[in-house]
Amino acid sequence: MRLLALLFSLFALVALSQPAQAGRNVPLVNPDPVALPAGLSEEAMLKDLKRALIGRGWEVEAERPGEIDAVLRLRDHVASIRIAYTASDVRIAYVDSVNLDYKNRKGTPYIHRNYLSWIDNVIRDFRTNLQLTLAE
Repeated sequence: MRLLALLFSLFALVALSQPAQAGRNVPLVNPDPVALPAGLSEEAMLKDLKRALIGRGWEVEAERPGEIDAVLRLRDHVASIRIAYTASDVRIAYVDSVNLDYKNRKGTPYIHRNYLSWIDNVIRDFRTNLQLTLAE
């Protein structure tokens, strides 16, 4: 009888842990482009973008004309992104990650939900920085 109760408890624990694991992962969708105001210089835009990245703990790893590679190292998690920019918009795209549960299921990429929050925070700060620059 005790063995049966123990087995039931183990099965219940496994069954309950699966939805909890699945709830941490969300579909990986690159955010919509951030539109840039007309007349904003590339220098001012890059300053505002880098300020947003650095303020949220991201490191600029590489810079090329029209692109920036950035990485966030947070505890044992690592996220890498590529930011492409033109005179009219800025686009952030996922590149790679470590310990963020990235998986491709049936053609749909999934990642830990915190990644999307980290990206949203950078975008929000970048937009705020742009507004402050325009107000100067």
